[in-house]
Amino acid sequence: MEDTPQNREQEANRYLQANPPEAVVADIAKRMAAGLPEEQRAAFLAAMQKDVNQGAIKSAAQAALVKVFTADELRALADFYTQPVTKSAMAKMGSYTSDLMPTIIKEVRAAAVKAEQETAPKQQETAPQTGQQK
Repeated sequence: MEDTPQNREQEANRYLQANPPEAVVADIAKRMAAGLPEEQRAAFLAAMQKDVNQGAIKSAAQAALVKVFTADELRALADFYTQPVTKSAMAKMGSYTSDLMPTIIKEVRAAAVKAEQETAPKQQETAPQTGQQK
């Protein structure tokens, strides 16, 4: 496929139909609501659905897709996301990420502490001053 702005736009539209950003926003809101008391969750989700600017998100997604990906890449992504098995797998990705993130955060923090210790400038030990230079 020729990599033209028109082809990018067309394939980006196909991708967004197959993988709408509204689904991503709904998943994020659902995860946020999970941290609230149960009696507040439904009202929170309703407010989020009402208040989030889906048009702005979709426009930003469209612009980013067209900017970052070639027409062929967008076509491949759109084809991928139209597969029923892909939809099923991607619906589970949030749960996978939620399960994995605590371990990633723990390990990255531990590595950062060690890296800081290993790369920090070493303080030179000072010899007791006896008045004589070595």
